[in-house]
Amino acid sequence: MSVWAELVGQEPAVEVLSAASAAAVKIVAGERVPAGAMTHAWLITGPPGSGRSVAARTFAAALQCAAGTACGECTGCRTAMHGTHADVKLVVPEGLSISVAEMRALVQAAARRPTTGHWRVVIIEDADRLTEGASNALLKAVEEPPDRTVFLLCAPSDHPEDVSVTIRSRCRLVNLRTPPPEAIARVLVERDGVDPELAQWSASVCGGHVGRARRLATDEHSRKRRETVLRIPLGLRRPADVFACADELIAAAEGDAGEESKARDESEKAELRNAMGGDATGKGVAGAKRAAEAAVKALEKKQKSRATRTQRDTLDLALVDLAAFYRDVLVVGSGAKTMLNHPDHASDVREAARHWTAESTLRRLEAVLACREAIQWNVKPRIAVEAMVTVLRHG
Repeated sequence: MSVWAELVGQEPAVEVLSAASAAAVKIVAGERVPAGAMTHAWLITGPPGSGRSVAARTFAAALQCAAGTACGECTGCRTAMHGTHADVKLVVPEGLSISVAEMRALVQAAARRPTTGHWRVVIIEDADRLTEGASNALLKAVEEPPDRTVFLLCAPSDHPEDVSVTIRSRCRLVNLRTPPPEAIARVLVERDGVDPELAQWSASVCGGHVGRARRLATDEHSRKRRETVLRIPLGLRRPADVFACADELIAAAEGDAGEESKARDESEKAELRNAMGGDATGKGVAGAKRAAEAAVKALEKKQKSRATRTQRDTLDLALVDLAAFYRDVLVVGSGAKTMLNHPDHASDVREAARHWTAESTLRRLEAVLACREAIQWNVKPRIAVEAMVTVLRHG
């Protein structure tokens, strides 16, 4: 099966990227191609869950395909898709940002020629998390690209707040769209073996987020957490409910972050100690143990930053669900025939539309969006959430 099958509901993007990979095959063979058919820097944008990183990986696999057809079966395709190809460098920010030191090291590695593949590919997920210094370091490489090196940047949009204007001007833009529910449901059934009815439900409530649809279809805990979040709008009847609901949101985010991080953190620490001889015995190991403990402390700092990001990302998913609920209330109140984001909560949406004015609903929606923005600016989540829930109760 072709690697392009991994992109769900993105036919226009597949057409652009497959044409570029075909041109890349000709370049490797020494043939002439039209100007612009293949370029050294790409910016892949799209809403959350649309498959930005998947698009980057599939394009990288097509560039490394031994057959030149994006076959999905050869070693080049499989290792590129799984992030283990020697000439495909994947940068996934585990903290809240990508530092200048990390980017300088990446740019230096990108300057080398490919070793086993046709191209050296650098994929930067969440390029909107680049610090100013990191952006400047990347810009130098994009302005003077090494031969046979391709940079693939993934970001929510090409807005200057996400990607600097100078970097954007040197990249070819590929916009992804929100995948249609039927395409998401089909891939859940065919690829993940999900029951068709459950797949259809997950696709209808995920907001076009393929990864979220998969989690809802396969993880009962995710379904319960969503139900908890969607009980909040109509559950704020007493002043005490404000703090109770805020506690539920924060506790859910912290619990998910803890579950996701715990096993991975312990495994990383054990591997690091073992690699550095920190658990060895005998003469002359005191220095190795000290070095190992210092390295573990540095790792713990990195893990703490990763856990903070995981917690905020999980909380942001809950806030997106809340915002979608208030959007649905506005849709129903206006009499529009647009599809609801939460069709399984249509009765709650109609009840809210009967009791709330459009103005109060809009204030609630704005409070949710303001909370998301505050958390992005490093406001403590509990403070931001409590302020939001207060507005949600009073309208």
